[in-house]
Amino acid sequence: MALYGALFLALLVGAHAELPGCKIRVTSKALELVKQEGLRFLEQELETITIPDLRGKEGHFYYNISEVKVTELQLTSSELDFQPQQELMLQITNASLGLQFRRQLLYWFLKVYEFLSTFITSGMRFLLNQQICPVLYHAGTVLLNSLLDTMPVRSSVDDLVGIDYSLMKDPVASTSNLDMDFRGAFFPLTEKNWSLPNLAVEPQLQEEERMVYVAFSEFFFDSAMESYFRAGALQLLLVGDKVPHDLDMLLRASYFGSIVLLSPAVIDSPLKLELRVLAPPRCTIKPAGTTISVTASVTIALVPPDQPEVQLSSMTMDARLSAKMALRGKALRTQLDLRRFRIYSNQSALESLALIPLQAPLKTLLQIGVMPMLNERTWRGVQIPLPEGINFVREVVKNHAGFLTIGADLHFAKGLREVIEKNRPADVKASTVPPSSTAAI
Repeated sequence: MALYGALFLALLVGAHAELPGCKIRVTSKALELVKQEGLRFLEQELETITIPDLRGKEGHFYYNISEVKVTELQLTSSELDFQPQQELMLQITNASLGLQFRRQLLYWFLKVYEFLSTFITSGMRFLLNQQICPVLYHAGTVLLNSLLDTMPVRSSVDDLVGIDYSLMKDPVASTSNLDMDFRGAFFPLTEKNWSLPNLAVEPQLQEEERMVYVAFSEFFFDSAMESYFRAGALQLLLVGDKVPHDLDMLLRASYFGSIVLLSPAVIDSPLKLELRVLAPPRCTIKPAGTTISVTASVTIALVPPDQPEVQLSSMTMDARLSAKMALRGKALRTQLDLRRFRIYSNQSALESLALIPLQAPLKTLLQIGVMPMLNERTWRGVQIPLPEGINFVREVVKNHAGFLTIGADLHFAKGLREVIEKNRPADVKASTVPPSSTAAI
């Protein structure tokens, strides 16, 4: 009985576990690029360390070594690998340093060159170990973390909606890649605690040929469109001169009889055309392509000054848009195209037949007046969780049933040092790590 109870609880927890809307895989092909840039940064950090003076007395031997500077650093052998349970491991072997320093020596006996060489080498090695280890620790924990802090987690996309890239669980590392699950959910800025239930297919990542793979489920795009719907952005109002002239003339001719019957006195009043999305649009991703289905109301009316408006017609519009996704820089961009369009009356089938002549001009209005506005926004894109200074290049988009994947390579648009200096914590900028001191042996 206990076994059945445990099984039931496991199934219950699994049923309520939230699925990721976005997944990212970093493959081993990206590690060489990351390693080279990271080692370059470590070399630059180590070349700036402050090595204290070495002075003291050993028997009849007096010494003073000062103005020690690192002139050359070579990290000739290094490996950066994925390690299960540890994520990443960097191993550096056979590193070498070139030093320049000023020495003052005083001794009272001859034939001590070998002793002096051993003594100075041991002393310098002791000082370097004291300085290098804190620098490496500081670079790995404080400075590189300041780089990771530039990754968007929960941020605004524009003045209407934001996006949540919270990491849903610890990254999973294998010997060939690192997989990360992100929530990937949009939300209205006026309803920051609102959340759309994720009922979509969980995206899957199988490929390893590119440096990075990003997967998005239908939920990712559905949450975006519902957030804009809840924010009141999916509507368009055209009044008077805003209505295209040809469409204005066609609409007046089509409803001339209604105008004469309803209120002939307002026949020359400005025309109003209002499009309002009735429900959140929905995204469908199939191997053949990505489509977005939209249902909206179309209201046509006359708006005489200082008088109630005269409604001429109210109809429903069904539209289907095709969507093409692309990664540019670190932004996911979308290009929309109107594919299918039809209007029908909410009142009678007879009026639906009468609306057939309006289908072509209204579709033209959408293509010329509405789609450019939508594409101007969607092509700006939404940022993918990557640190500052790293961009996607050479991307390839592939559709699947319920999700799409984008494989790409990485490019450092900025050096790590430039990005880290820009985002270096203020308390770190004001101090030198590690602090200079005077050591005595």
